[in-house]
Order: sequence, then C-alpha cells, then structure tokens
Amino acid sequence: MLFSDVNVRLEAVEFTAEMLVVIAAACGPPPRCPECHARARRVHSCYERHLAERPLSGRKLLVRLRVRRFFCDRDSCRRRTFVEQVSGLSERYRRSSLGLKAWLRQVAVELGGRAGERLCRRMHLAAGRTRLLELLVPPTVLEGSPRVLGVDEFAFRKGRTYGTILVDVEAGQVVDVLPDRTSDTFATWLREHPGAEIICRDRASAYTRAIKEAAPNAVEVADRWHLLQNLAAAVEKTCHQHRACLRKRVDEVTSRIPEAPPLMQLPLHELPRTPITDRTRHRHADVQKLVAAGSRPFSYRCAPPGRGHRRRGRCARQHTLAAQNMR
Repeated sequence: MLFSDVNVRLEAVEFTAEMLVVIAAACGPPPRCPECHARARRVHSCYERHLAERPLSGRKLLVRLRVRRFFCDRDSCRRRTFVEQVSGLSERYRRSSLGLKAWLRQVAVELGGRAGERLCRRMHLAAGRTRLLELLVPPTVLEGSPRVLGVDEFAFRKGRTYGTILVDVEAGQVVDVLPDRTSDTFATWLREHPGAEIICRDRASAYTRAIKEAAPNAVEVADRWHLLQNLAAAVEKTCHQHRACLRKRVDEVTSRIPEAPPLMQLPLHELPRTPITDRTRHRHADVQKLVAAGSRPFSYRCAPPGRGHRRRGRCARQHTLAAQNMR
C-alpha cells in the first residue's frame, strides 16, 4: 500500500500519460502546536498541498494531500494557527515527500551536484544540482578528537583553493572539514578537540608544525599512500646510485643464458594436383618463357584470350598463382 504507515486516507487516483496523481486527505488525531506544544481542539480551515513522491512504474507520482489548519487556543502562545504535518510523509515548506527527500539526499551524497542531476533526470525526478546540494547535511562534529586522527588536504578548486579533511581512521568516518590547509587552523582545531593519540598525516610541513604546537604528545605516522611513495622513491634512488653494479650483474646473468636453438625450416605447403592447378602452372610457365625471351605476355600463343595475362606475367611463384585460382 502507498500510505500503509501514515495517517492518510486515500480518496482517488488519476492516471495520465506521464504522471500518476494520488488524491488523499490527512486523517490523524489533532496535532500539537509547534510553538507551545498544546493539543489543538478546533479546525480553522483546510487546503490542498502538492507533494512530489518517488516514481511508480516509470511514471512521476504526485500526491494531492488535503491537510487541516488548526487554532492554537493558548493565550500565551504567539502562534494563532498552524498546519498539521503528516508524520512520515510531509514537513513544513517542502513540496516533496520525506521518502523522496531521502532518495535525493542519497544521490547527492554518492554523486554530488551535476552527476546527481543527470541521474535524477533518468529516474524521472525533478531535482537540480542546487537542490541536491542543499540536502547535504554537515557531519556532526564531536567534542573531542578520535584516538587515531587522519589529516589530509583536498581541493575545493584544483590549483586554487584547498581545504583540510579530518577522518576517524578506526571508524572510517569524516570528523570535520577545515576551510584551508594552514597550520594555524589545524592547531586551533586540535586545541578545541583534544584527545588524539595517533595522528596519521602526509608530508606537509604545515600539519607537522600544528601537531608539535597543539598536540606534542601525539604520535605522528605516515599514511599508507605516502609510506609506499617514500619506499618507492628510496628504492629508485638506491637503484640509480648502484646502476653500474646492477648493469654488470645483468650482463653476467644474461651471458649464462644458453642460446636459443635455430628455427626449424618447414617445407612449403604443396597444393593437391587438380586439372585447374595443372593448367594454371602450364600457363604460368609459358608466360614466364615469353617474358624471359623479351616478348609481351599478351600473345594468343600463351593462353586463350581473356583476363589474367598481365597477372600471370607479374607472378613469380607458381603455387601462389595456383592458390589464387583455387579461391
């Protein structure tokens, strides 16, 4: 059922070529005032809201939801009227359902703005890149720092603007994002969030200064990528310094490798003798005799008139000409 878990009464369904329209009405108990939380008793009026829902069978789904506006009878409350919200379906100032909002937020998390907009267009969802980015919620910043803190830089705009990302290495979750990659900003964050015992960083000197200034007791380690990069650079430098020894060793090893045996010469493939191949060989021999004698190979004395005289004159191998005629 479409509204199995919400307080909504289904009244009608309208079909069009591109859209499915569901007409429903809220039928839950009187809500509480969002300002003073007093239970409402009187209905002020009713009006209809249009909520975009998740597509159904490849069609856009629109919910025309009739909701009630209630009076707030408490004298001390500043709010005189308010509109009921259907739990699990609607919220204030939003023209889409909560289910569609969750879909779009997941698309924004996985793909971002422009790529998410293209996917939404294929899924028949009306959502632009700006709307997708507005659904992103910043992560909750912990009061303290995780035990193993990872720090690295990233580009807001490559080559121009960079920031710093902080990650809980043990949990694999983003802790915070800093607006730049300076040592002062990172040091301020470490002072406000103490508790880091191990800090995994890259080779940037700004992060080193911040750690020594704000968390001198923390152990600094290199991350996996920079560790492998340092190892590769060290191996390359060592090989370059001992290239003469390595070349000499290679020559000694290659000199002990036995020579490859000579290749076996296989006989040429002979075509089976047929009347066509015999006639072609005879004509070829006659044409080659005329060419050797200085005569033109177009004479009627060589073969019956027709195509192939010039080709037989240019051909140098009988079996090749015979094979061409066999095709």
